[in-house]
Amino acid sequence: MELEQHILPDPDGFEKDPFGYSSLAWHKWGMAQMLAGYSVDITKPPTTEDLKSPVLWLSQAHALSEAALVVIKSTPNLDHLPIHVKGACDCQYCAVGLMLVGYSLEVCLKAMLIMKKGIKGYIEEEKKHKHHDLEKLSELIPDLSAKDKAILRVLSHFVLWAGRYPDPGSGREGKAEEVFTISEKYKISAKELFQLSARIMGYTHRVIDSM
Repeated sequence: MELEQHILPDPDGFEKDPFGYSSLAWHKWGMAQMLAGYSVDITKPPTTEDLKSPVLWLSQAHALSEAALVVIKSTPNLDHLPIHVKGACDCQYCAVGLMLVGYSLEVCLKAMLIMKKGIKGYIEEEKKHKHHDLEKLSELIPDLSAKDKAILRVLSHFVLWAGRYPDPGSGREGKAEEVFTISEKYKISAKELFQLSARIMGYTHRVIDSM
């Protein structure tokens, strides 16, 4: 019973130890496996294989998705800012939301790759997937249209830089213009972005069923 309590969310955990509590995902998953009858030693640091558990990757994708939802559905408090920068900060706030959406898709797509290739198979070619190119990672999703791929291409900008910095870096200023070019060419709406995100994350069920 005590072990079951430890795998549940702790409402006071973050306040008491924000860094420690936020790093306990593997340990809570390890305890859940122990409750299911598996032999897991949570007193030892997790191995690379332990941390490649698709369950951890899918739960991380869900956490990012939930965080994105909170940001996008909330209105930022801009009251204390000078009137001349409120609009700029509001745009940047929305960019943070898109960054979280992009990260949730990236983690979900990599979870699907781990499931399809197996943990050992994924580790062997992990360097190929150490990037944030959502269009490339989504090659395992069938029937993506040109517009779907364009959405993923521009969303990748928010993962790489637009959700974190005001500019993409010296010598890469053209990347900022590319966001507008793609968005205007395909007339991308928020509804289309979120519908595609839901479709990609929903494909996880087909990957699980095929295993």
